[in-house]
Formats: sequence, C-alpha cells, structure tokens
Amino acid sequence: MDPKTKYNTKNKKIGSDFEPTTKTLVRILKILADKGPEAKTSLSVDTNLNYTRLAKHIVWLEKKGLVESTISKSKINVGLTAKGKIFASTLAN
Repeated sequence: MDPKTKYNTKNKKIGSDFEPTTKTLVRILKILADKGPEAKTSLSVDTNLNYTRLAKHIVWLEKKGLVESTISKSKINVGLTAKGKIFASTLAN
C-alpha cells in the first residue's frame, strides 16, 4: 500500500466571496518551490498565515491544479503539481 494517499480538497467549499490575494498566493508557492511538499501546519508557520486562511488558499490553488494534498503519517501535506512547479518558476524570474 502506498504510504501517501491523495487528499481531495477540490470538493471543499471556500465561499463564493473568497478572493485570494496575489501576495499570499506567491508566498505559498515560493515556500513550496523552495522547500518541497510540506505539512499544512508547517506551511502555515512558514508563510505566516493562520491555518484557516491558508486552508482556503490551498483549496483555491488545488482547484486551479497548482497544488495537491496528500496524507502521509496522519498529516496533510501540500506539494506543487507539475503545473504548479512551472507556474512557481515563472514567479521567481
């Protein structure tokens, strides 16, 4: 059995009034590009975002196909998809 299981947040609702900020999205993508997949709690600390706000941005990024969540050792880890890696690399330039 694969130790990593995909965790689908695409069906989670973030509210129709949710508007992600570019600054926050860039911060999340840069951390993931630099450090690789990371637990949501650690990502919250590294991006200096509260967990709830981070979770909404993660759902938004997953719906765009830029990140994916997996469960490993009872933790939800977030990592960039291939599309997300390409997008994050364009932000660095």
